[in-house]
Amino acid sequence: MSEKDQITTVIDNQGKYLTFSLEEEEYGIAIVKVKEITQMMSITPVPHTPHFVKGVVNLRGKVIPVIDLRIRFNMNEAHYTDRTCIIVVEIISDEEVIQVGNVVDSVTEVLNVTEENIEETPTFGTKVDTEYILGLANIDGKVKILLDIDHVANINALQGLM
Repeated sequence: MSEKDQITTVIDNQGKYLTFSLEEEEYGIAIVKVKEITQMMSITPVPHTPHFVKGVVNLRGKVIPVIDLRIRFNMNEAHYTDRTCIIVVEIISDEEVIQVGNVVDSVTEVLNVTEENIEETPTFGTKVDTEYILGLANIDGKVKILLDIDHVANINALQGLM
């Protein structure tokens, strides 16, 4: 990637992010992608889906697929607690906007990430495949991994659930 492309990527990725935790790591999703945050609810399993797809939920009359981000990122599965929640995001797949629920350990806060806070995506050292990462936000000495949620919740992996 050229230096110009890296600068453009950093500028494109600044803005507000909803941050959440998985294990000991902090992640962020662009707030413009977040539709809502809901408590854990009954998830109906769907046969013959990838292992990280927990199933579907009925959210106000709309059936949406739910993925467990811990499993998606090859982390240890954990028991759900009262802080576990589902972040519902809108992603673009094949020029269609769909909603996907993402199970996370807990929601942390909304951060304003500026150009000065963003660093390049590392080529190693995280539990997440770097193809899912937009960049790293270094804020107050803490690093947040900024996710490309369109890529994480790729509809090709969820086909047959809509």
